[in-house]
Amino acid sequence: MKTEIEGKIIVLGNNIDTDQIYPAPYLALTDPEEIGSHCLEGLDKNISKNFPQGGIVVAGTNFGCGSSREHAAITLIHMGASAVIADSFARIFYRNAVNLSLTPVICKGISKHVKDGETLKIDLEKGIILDKDTGEEFKSEKITGQPLKILSAGGIKKYMINKLATEQSK
Repeated sequence: MKTEIEGKIIVLGNNIDTDQIYPAPYLALTDPEEIGSHCLEGLDKNISKNFPQGGIVVAGTNFGCGSSREHAAITLIHMGASAVIADSFARIFYRNAVNLSLTPVICKGISKHVKDGETLKIDLEKGIILDKDTGEEFKSEKITGQPLKILSAGGIKKYMINKLATEQSK
């Protein structure tokens, strides 16, 4: 797992729910590229078209509220997001993101201080986010414990495969 993530950002508001992240009419799609092309369509049909590969989504409070389906994290990954920074996350979205290896970073208040198109650099080990355009630094919560282990492995499936292999070799 990369401990530093850098990318251009888009800034969203509060209470962005899973239907806004990935609208229900697209749930039957299976092609990853097509899935990513509909990301955040519930807010603006052009977001995924203009989103930079490796970019970062920044949001306010309660990001990922709504249904428990994994599609919200999956579509962000296939849109090209390397991380999501939010003031707070809906619990189930946070766990889905970790399990699918999309880095969720909690940084209270950041959404009020950054603007679309700026470049952020996240240092996961230090818990610091640097706005490379303004020089402003923000303190984020560090990812630790089981979520860190899962993200480091590349998601829950890879984590469990590695864990079982280790146990079987004993």
